[in-house]
Amino acid sequence: MNTNMRRAAVAVAATAMAVSLAACGSAKESGGGTKSSGTSSAKKGDDLKIGLLLPENQTARYEKFDKPLIEAKVKELTNGKGQIVYANAKQDATTQNQQADTMITNKVDALIVDSVDSKAIAGSVKKAKDAGIPVVAFDRLAEGPIDSYVSFDNEEVGHVQGKALLQALGDKAKSGDIVMMNGAVTDPNAALFKKGAHAELDGKVNIGKEYDTKEWKPENANANMEAALSALGKDKVIGVYSANDGMAGGIITALKAAGLAKLPPVTGQDAELAGVQRIITGEQYMSVYKSYPQEDAIAAEMAVKLAKGQDLGSLGAKKVDSPTTKGVPSTIVPVVSLTKDNINDTVIKDKIYTIADICTGNYKAACDALGLK
Repeated sequence: MNTNMRRAAVAVAATAMAVSLAACGSAKESGGGTKSSGTSSAKKGDDLKIGLLLPENQTARYEKFDKPLIEAKVKELTNGKGQIVYANAKQDATTQNQQADTMITNKVDALIVDSVDSKAIAGSVKKAKDAGIPVVAFDRLAEGPIDSYVSFDNEEVGHVQGKALLQALGDKAKSGDIVMMNGAVTDPNAALFKKGAHAELDGKVNIGKEYDTKEWKPENANANMEAALSALGKDKVIGVYSANDGMAGGIITALKAAGLAKLPPVTGQDAELAGVQRIITGEQYMSVYKSYPQEDAIAAEMAVKLAKGQDLGSLGAKKVDSPTTKGVPSTIVPVVSLTKDNINDTVIKDKIYTIADICTGNYKAACDALGLK
């Protein structure tokens, strides 16, 4: 793990318990106590095996931040004795179920699951429950009898994106069409992003074309954007709602290929390095910064506590309902709109990236113009 990520992991350790429990837009909520619903009755020590199932490797966050930061936090919480058993499903739900079943067979002490498909994973979650293995739903609200959940305020992400696009369009919001490029229908978060964005945009803009992008893939977003430009006319598109930065990259490639004299504002999410660099140069208008170190630290702490049969305490203070499970103990982490005006106060301040990471080669002049030195 590089120095930046190590610092981020250590910094988060002192602050994770103080996380702001922002209003949850990611699911229906109800009040309640803080008792965990873990099924592991035997008290365990620090020699733990925590299974970590991540959904794909197209989005930079999973391999670059989530895996190493969760590993580091588990080590810290177990005096160096705990270990992560890791698998990445590469966007295949069947593969992820097989990976989960293997970890259950090998008797991990807890599972952290970021599901490819929230419905498809339910069977494996039930198998884990039956085997006495607690399950933390990470980032996406998996179905089945999960024991805890940590994510960001996903509906608020859509609100933040929609508001930013309206701000960028100003008094020209109805002078043409916008294109909405939503995420994959198999991801429950994508529906929440879409819901929040529509709440801001409906009635204030003309939505010329809207797509649910298969597997969140940039190449699919690129093809959808090409189709939208062909159908609407390139000069009619005045803005693009993109649910994340990876798709924004594919969208912007399509816009450039169409020969637009000036690129319309494009939203994003995840504060990926390429997205931050596009924001600096003005190719992308904004992203949504989500503190992965904070979310990762909470997931690791939930898993360790549940594996040891301990109460989640304040980490489970919020209760969230999934389609199959009521009152899941949860923590919801707030999000921030990232534009060229607050790069210093977000990804640089939190040591996600350094100036040297961002301001390479072609980006140096744009960084200098923004005072990023």
